[in-house]
Amino acid sequence: MSGEEAVRARILDAAFAAFMKSGYAASTTLEIASRARVSKRDLYTLVGNKQEMLIACISERATRLRVPADLPVPDSRETLAQVLTSLGTQLVREITDPTVVAVFRLAIAEAVQSPEVSQALDSIGRETSRAALRQIMLQAQAAGLLSGRPAELAEQFGGLLWGNLMVSLLLGVVERPSSRELAARARDAAAAFLQLHPPVEGVATG
Repeated sequence: MSGEEAVRARILDAAFAAFMKSGYAASTTLEIASRARVSKRDLYTLVGNKQEMLIACISERATRLRVPADLPVPDSRETLAQVLTSLGTQLVREITDPTVVAVFRLAIAEAVQSPEVSQALDSIGRETSRAALRQIMLQAQAAGLLSGRPAELAEQFGGLLWGNLMVSLLLGVVERPSSRELAARARDAAAAFLQLHPPVEGVATG
């Protein structure tokens, strides 16, 4: 990591800490610069204004929600189940991270005063995970394994995957699932999804 990259990372860490402590609207660039131990000039040069800092914070986390490069293209129902389970596990693991849950809480708290927080979270963070699922559904459809619109299929799998978990985490009424529980949740969601969408006639299931 170069010197500028290290300073930029420090600024983003400071921005996130400030947003969590004071709220997005109440945080100032001076507070963030002081936390990061940089001048306001460096702050604007390396990252930008407060909204650009917010977008950068969310964007960095969102990279973990993309489809892994080593995930196989589904060519059978069995492979599709494996891919959905693998990606589902990754999505739930990353999004239930306490840091991410804190961002969701921040977006909710600032929804009226600073709607740009929730807009950034939805268009960058949530859209990355939705796009990852749409990509899998599109590949499965191209292979003749599923019928229907990829966006609707992705939404349906997402519903099966999450259930009430996110709301419960936001309310603080449940603990973050363990690694084993995350994998089981994704596996069950994949099985339920495939049960709802039986094999296309004439397509091999294995």
